[in-house]
Amino acid sequence: MIAAERRPRDAYGQALLSAARMGKPVVAVDGDSASATRASLFAVEYPDRCINVGISEQDMILTASGLALAGKNVYVSSYGSFLVGRGYEQIRSMVAIPGLPVKIVGSHCGVSAGEDGASYQMLEDLALMRVLPNMTVLVPADYTSALALLTGAADATNPVYIRLGRTAVPDVYDDGDDDFAPGAGRVLREGDDVTICCCGIMVSEALRAAAVLAKQNIRAEVIDCYSVSPLPARVILNSVHRTGCCVAAEEHFARGGLGEAVAALTASFYPVPMKQVAVFDKFGQSGTFEELRGYYGLTASQIVGAAVQVLTMRRR
Repeated sequence: MIAAERRPRDAYGQALLSAARMGKPVVAVDGDSASATRASLFAVEYPDRCINVGISEQDMILTASGLALAGKNVYVSSYGSFLVGRGYEQIRSMVAIPGLPVKIVGSHCGVSAGEDGASYQMLEDLALMRVLPNMTVLVPADYTSALALLTGAADATNPVYIRLGRTAVPDVYDDGDDDFAPGAGRVLREGDDVTICCCGIMVSEALRAAAVLAKQNIRAEVIDCYSVSPLPARVILNSVHRTGCCVAAEEHFARGGLGEAVAALTASFYPVPMKQVAVFDKFGQSGTFEELRGYYGLTASQIVGAAVQVLTMRRR
């Protein structure tokens, strides 16, 4: 049941504290954005483990890489548009190629950056990160899943990218639920008419869409594909085998994100009709989160429409 709303980014500082209290040598690298990313919560209790390199994203990645080589358990966080956009060469060369277990946390991603406009609204980060070999890419749906994925990433032996938004979103999971792992997904609602693969803020929208579809006697199966890379391939394929059609919903460009990953998977193993609910060939713009979500069609009603379309295309 979707109820209260919380900010997934608020889980970042708490996850750092949890990992440190478990005895892990956690170090947080920040770029003058600790209050926004919530790394400030960690800095209060462990000031000697929080390194602020200033507004210099490339230096942040290089510093994180060096600390990882020295055996530290490193998290690096900032606004996703700048951390991934400006630091991509360093992420590729100094983290991904050597396979260092650096946790890269992109905050304020997607249209949730709101009034800050296109330069802050990172809508291509999943495409950039999931193309890198051995890079785990995670997109939590709410505070609880963000806390679990951020804390669990401390045990990763490979690079990890975790995408967080700016605004509060509905709680999808109960507090204390920590059953999340790279390569896995969660079936939140069972159905045999249409599969809805979703991640991030679109998970709660998909659940709303499934409730609307149920009133039309259409049983939608909703899968939280929080692990965009590696995908929960078996979960997705088992579902589309039963439903025969699929909708992918994400707060990201249609190119290169979850939708194309699911399309490639199904095309290789079990081709089915598919539609995407995403941002098509447009950069973001200034506006409130709700205004932008409606403008770009990142809503339950768009998912309902896409589900009805793929239903008419499927073959039995």
